[in-house]
Amino acid sequence: MRVYVPGDAAARALGADAVAQAVQEAAAARGVDLTLIRNGTRGMIWLEPLVEIETPEGRIGFGPLDAADVAGLFDNPANHPKALGLVEALPWMAQQTRLTFARCGVIDPLSLEDYAAHGGLSGLRRALAMDAAAIVAEVTQSGLRGRGGAGFPTGIKWETVRGAVADRKYIVCNADEGDSGTFADRMMMEGDPFTLIEGMIIAGLAVGATKGFVYLRSEYPDAIKVMGRAVEIARANGLLGASVLGSRRDFDMEIRVGAGAYVCGEETSLLNSLEGKRGVVRAKPPLPALEGFMGKPTVVNNVISLATVPVIFERGAAFYRDFGLGRSRGTIPLQIAGNVKRGGLFETAFGLSLGEIVDNIAGGTLTGRPVKAVQVGGPLGAYFPRAKFDTPFGYEEFDGQGGLIGHAGVVVFDETADMLGMARFAFEFCAVESCGKCTPCRIGAVRGVETMDRIARGDADAIPLLTDLCETMKDGSLCALGGFTPYPVMSALTHFPDDFATTRKAAE
Repeated sequence: MRVYVPGDAAARALGADAVAQAVQEAAAARGVDLTLIRNGTRGMIWLEPLVEIETPEGRIGFGPLDAADVAGLFDNPANHPKALGLVEALPWMAQQTRLTFARCGVIDPLSLEDYAAHGGLSGLRRALAMDAAAIVAEVTQSGLRGRGGAGFPTGIKWETVRGAVADRKYIVCNADEGDSGTFADRMMMEGDPFTLIEGMIIAGLAVGATKGFVYLRSEYPDAIKVMGRAVEIARANGLLGASVLGSRRDFDMEIRVGAGAYVCGEETSLLNSLEGKRGVVRAKPPLPALEGFMGKPTVVNNVISLATVPVIFERGAAFYRDFGLGRSRGTIPLQIAGNVKRGGLFETAFGLSLGEIVDNIAGGTLTGRPVKAVQVGGPLGAYFPRAKFDTPFGYEEFDGQGGLIGHAGVVVFDETADMLGMARFAFEFCAVESCGKCTPCRIGAVRGVETMDRIARGDADAIPLLTDLCETMKDGSLCALGGFTPYPVMSALTHFPDDFATTRKAAE
């Protein structure tokens, strides 16, 4: 009997370890020959712990389970009250276009054999037969853009590093996933780590780098453990080291753990931290592509950007580019959180409207109250009201509405949310997390909190001051932390003026 119980951090937080132990005990008590696999999550977090049993027809899901539900899996699974049917046929799964996350939740994360059996390493083998220029051209033609921030074209960044002259180059994976409402990086590293490793190797082949680093946030102990073990397995099996898959190419990598600073999600702060320095932003130029880690040309890409590279080489640039809209090509892993009925990871082609995502995929609010606002792009993303729910999910489309996609976190709020309080949080967050490098961020965030508190006390004169302050921060900050903090503040002020009404605040 082959049973899958997720070892993903979200599933474990919901009791998956106790369920796994109960499965082992129940099988032993009944003399059942059990193969228990701790897979990654499928991304249906509201159903975790989700247990799957392999059958000739496919994998049957049961969830959300607790230890008391396990006996029924062995005694009468067909009539189990939490039986869900074939997992792949569940609406949440059937509606997706899973390319980057095709193996996540399907395979044993630390089995290189399982990885290869599900298409893994096919892209790398193809890349090994190509020269560097052809590899970069393939990525450029796919239309892949950065999945962790501003959506910069990946191929252009790689070409810049490829063309740079240096005795050493580096690949750095930004796994410092600090935005609220985002978890795709963690899911990938815990559920399909070899995809990230394969993507980093291909990036190394493309630009002439022989060393890579994964900068992983300390708050992800499970991901640190899985990624560390995956690197060891990859090296022991000839995937990393002096001869990649028996070729004449060499590439090795290691895991580095950050110290918890949000600003280290910005690439230059990350590089400083990686070098053992204080995590503060660097002025640009020079760009990291020319003078990055240790002053050498460096590719800095997000986890999902690098993990998408293998499927591009396995299926071809044209295949990947055929998904999406406008300049937003391929798929995007939506991370749906907040006050929703169905929260989790949903991978789909760019182009769905925000309303389709919130109302249909997420199922509206868990409380049943009307949706008031949706924040996309982390704590520095704009708040969108229902009037903007027809906005297609694409980089330029969101930018045109005063927002940003960023890491594609989608956080939903119902009608009880106080948008003045939510906007104040953006300033407070910036004040706490600022590295202190530039004045607009270091001082502006503190003044922002004070100004918001004046509005909350009914001071109408503070509103124009707030607008001026946001403009100053937006135009003067060196990094996204200070530069994007005005987005949630100004969107909340623009779209939810009643929450800022000073006459009402004074009366309260």
